[in-house]
Amino acid sequence: QVQLVESGGGLVQTGGSLRLSCAAFGVLVRANAMGWYRQAPGKQREMVAGITESGGTYYEDSMKGRFTISRDNAKNTVSLQMNSLQPSDTAVYYCFQGNFLAPRAFGQGTQVTVSS
Repeated sequence: QVQLVESGGGLVQTGGSLRLSCAAFGVLVRANAMGWYRQAPGKQREMVAGITESGGTYYEDSMKGRFTISRDNAKNTVSLQMNSLQPSDTAVYYCFQGNFLAPRAFGQGTQVTVSS
């Protein structure tokens, strides 16, 4: 059974940074596509960033240059470094495992709030 546990969310001012972490259980991050989605109030869930089994990375256009996804195979975790945060980045961020467009599993989510 796959379990993904996110941490690192919180409240930050505009221009600030946060680092989200996803601990994976029942699945090896190095052998799976992993990444992050987010869902803002009243909006659909959207993909933020992903990392493939081979280490290739993908970012939605609005996150390029600000967000960096990485993984630690030894700790079996996936992280998302978020810089230059804006109020529009406020959302619940979900770690996922599986195909970028059709993930097989999501975590419970972690709230990120950016104040103006």
